[in-house]
Amino acid sequence: MSLFDNEQLQQIQRDFERWETESLGKTLKQRGERQTEFMTTSSTPVRRLYTPLDVADLDYGRDLGLPGEYPYTRGVHNTMYRGKLWTMRMFSGFGTAEETNRRYKYLLDQGNMGLSVAFDMPTLYGYDSDAPEALGEFGKCGVAVSSLADMEALFDGIPLGEVSTSMTINSPAAILWAMYIVAAEKQGYGRDQLRGTIQNDILKEYIAQKEFLFPPTPSMRLVTDTVEFGSQELPQWNTISISGYHIREAGSTAVQELAFTLADGFAYVEAALARGLDIDDFAPRLSFFFNAHNDLFEEVCKYRAARRIWARTMKEKYGANDPRSWLLRTHAQTAGVSLTAQQPENNIVRVAIQALAAVLGGAQSLHTNSMDEALALPSEKAVTIALRTQQIIAHESGAANNIDPLAGSYYVEQLTGQMEAEANDYFRRIEALGGVIPAIEAGFFQREIAEAAYRYQMEIDTGQRTIVGVNDFVADESIAIPILEMDPAGYERQARRLNSVRAERDGGAVQKALLELADCARGDDNLMPPIIEAVRRYATLGEITDVFREVFGVYHEPVYF
Repeated sequence: MSLFDNEQLQQIQRDFERWETESLGKTLKQRGERQTEFMTTSSTPVRRLYTPLDVADLDYGRDLGLPGEYPYTRGVHNTMYRGKLWTMRMFSGFGTAEETNRRYKYLLDQGNMGLSVAFDMPTLYGYDSDAPEALGEFGKCGVAVSSLADMEALFDGIPLGEVSTSMTINSPAAILWAMYIVAAEKQGYGRDQLRGTIQNDILKEYIAQKEFLFPPTPSMRLVTDTVEFGSQELPQWNTISISGYHIREAGSTAVQELAFTLADGFAYVEAALARGLDIDDFAPRLSFFFNAHNDLFEEVCKYRAARRIWARTMKEKYGANDPRSWLLRTHAQTAGVSLTAQQPENNIVRVAIQALAAVLGGAQSLHTNSMDEALALPSEKAVTIALRTQQIIAHESGAANNIDPLAGSYYVEQLTGQMEAEANDYFRRIEALGGVIPAIEAGFFQREIAEAAYRYQMEIDTGQRTIVGVNDFVADESIAIPILEMDPAGYERQARRLNSVRAERDGGAVQKALLELADCARGDDNLMPPIIEAVRRYATLGEITDVFREVFGVYHEPVYF
């Protein structure tokens, strides 16, 4: 159903040419424009005006449709935020489990609607807090979790059957998920009651974030095991949050974030299908995690294009029949890479714009970064402002009152279609390389992101791009905001608990569980049951990861540059 007929378009073309020659031409001769070239955050040129001529091929039914209906360009729910607001999550974790537990309870008291766990670097790399490799990194970028005892302390007094929890963990995701499952069971909750997400997106680790442990093939097996186990045991749990966030943080453009994230998603679908799973048994529990950067319109179009591409591919290529399998449900987080240490209060404004983009783009949940995160982990005051930003957008801005309010904008619809077309071009290039893993091994993603990051930085360095407070509007002033300081005795408490766990557990049962896990890893059975058994026996994160290091090996990235 085309929106314009040829006669109308021809008249618009004549009017546009007249306007360019007469009205615009006169104005440009008198005073010109602020700069010779305008562009998005991703360096995509932006023309001065968009008209129906730019969306002449747009078919309303095929390309837009209605909210909650295929192809979901306008949103995955019929009522969107008029029915239910997005989940307001605040990514949090620092120091010991007890310190983070207090922050979680504070956030819940302030109106936070879901918990989101940040783990420290040793945990992300599968090391116990007292391992030599963990020296100096305890609790700095998240909470330390080395055993079930830490997970129990982390959620002490928080009913796990009544909250939704997201955990940003990848290589050891299956192990941390097992700890959460057992902790919930010890609280009295069944697996079918648990709601939440494990990020568990190992492909983007090879592409961008680099927190990989094992080679790609066994890593993909672990991910597929969680998908299979979750589809059978935890029907409300999202077993992968396919993440473009870290791809964007590494310096990609918006289109690269869109294309590489969806390509990873398709690779997970194909791995699960190869396992013999029915697509409609697992696809409804796949979720996504996108960045929300500074360019309001580019970000809105990215979310809209992502939903349309995913729906079409799941239905037309993979043959999913359940409409829930067509839905791209996404969490969003404002762009950490956009935060500046200079004039940190400016970050409040940046985050507000980015959060508005995620809302106008139709995200299902949202985390807003705090103004001080370019300097340290967020203070209580800063994280409260970040949460209040979401609440003001929800209740005061009017942005949540109308579904997909930017639909029909000539610019928005043109840019949405352009991003879809450019993403499809990337899919063809990836397929020509043999798929995602061969493209990773060839360094394709890494080079594309590096080139985009270099171009962006050069635009800043040459003044072609303005970053307020950094390369323009600079103020010579000291930073005067309070910075979070962790308890200096936290590491000693963590080490004591870890030593107590090792001393008090049944050592024979632990060794038996680890041997059974190793045997399973050498075969092809699902690894989740033996991981859960090892966790239940209080085997530590490092001990379980060491089993996988021994069986699977450790991955060393080739040099690409």
